[in-house]
Amino acid sequence: MMLTPEEQKQYNRHIILKEIGEAGQLKLKEARVLVIGAGGLGCPILQYLTAAGIGTIGIIDDDVVDQTNLQRQVLYTVNDVNKPKAEIAAKRLEQLNPFVNFKVFKEKLTKENAISLFKVFDVIVDGSDNFQTRYLTNDAAVITNKPLVYGSIFKFEGQVSVFNFNGSGTYRCLYPTPPKSEESPNCSEIGVMGVLPGIIGSLQANEVIKIICGIGEVLANQLLVFDVLSMRQITLKFNKTEHANIKTLEENYDFFCGIASTENEISLSVLNKNKIDYNLLDVRENWEREQHHIGGLHIPLNQLPKRYQEINTNKPLVVYCKSGARSKHAIQFLQETLSSNVKLINLKNGLSI
Repeated sequence: MMLTPEEQKQYNRHIILKEIGEAGQLKLKEARVLVIGAGGLGCPILQYLTAAGIGTIGIIDDDVVDQTNLQRQVLYTVNDVNKPKAEIAAKRLEQLNPFVNFKVFKEKLTKENAISLFKVFDVIVDGSDNFQTRYLTNDAAVITNKPLVYGSIFKFEGQVSVFNFNGSGTYRCLYPTPPKSEESPNCSEIGVMGVLPGIIGSLQANEVIKIICGIGEVLANQLLVFDVLSMRQITLKFNKTEHANIKTLEENYDFFCGIASTENEISLSVLNKNKIDYNLLDVRENWEREQHHIGGLHIPLNQLPKRYQEINTNKPLVVYCKSGARSKHAIQFLQETLSSNVKLINLKNGLSI
């Protein structure tokens, strides 16, 4: 495989770096990288890997663009709202670099598809926003022996590390057990500084390039923590432990991470036909409620422990939010709080469809 004259021109600033050169650029061209999530972290990861000339980039994301994403997910515009993120991201990135081949997967990463997907890529990049996907991604990367570039964001702080690289430690070595579900809010519940995913995602892309080109010091057995308010960063070292010995995937990652069972679910279309048969509970924020709702009692998730007595339990209770994630947390709390006679039902996929 050789670089064409056009590719040599496109990647000139890489090629004239003696640490990369044409040989390194060829390694990038031959590489296959899978990016999990095309959201806040995924956008800068994808932009810089595309610009760098990764030959094949896989994008897996089952979500659609929401207006609230635009504050930080810079690949999208207002014209993309309600369109599939993975598909729109690939189309936009093709305009940045026509020499990159994109593989689009408009689906959720699951225990059923993770292993087969990971096997055909060289490096896995985690741009997800929930613990279920992080543990699944880690486990599948270990089983398929793929290096995993990890990033996460929380309000004003981000983390970056590289797992399973040349025998290094894994996500489970750093975090052997997941936090309780009520202790792991997402961006829609607590907010996030818009520039933070751009910084952390760029650092993740940097680690991918270093891994492929074999340059620099990779963040293996190290966790970089960056604070955008103080502009301070620290690097913590950790060791590989027995938790790195993973042979099989968990049977249920929702259960492993303490997320309430979703055996009792109802779709919005079915609910609308039989709404009189249910009580409704909206656990979204006030501003979301003001924009649109389908009725029922409104108690934001973080207020539920103090206000759950307001809930009417004379009918089965359908709990809803934007995507179905916060409502699962609410149901878990209510299962432990309300009478066991109360039937709790999750609105499948929330109001996002």
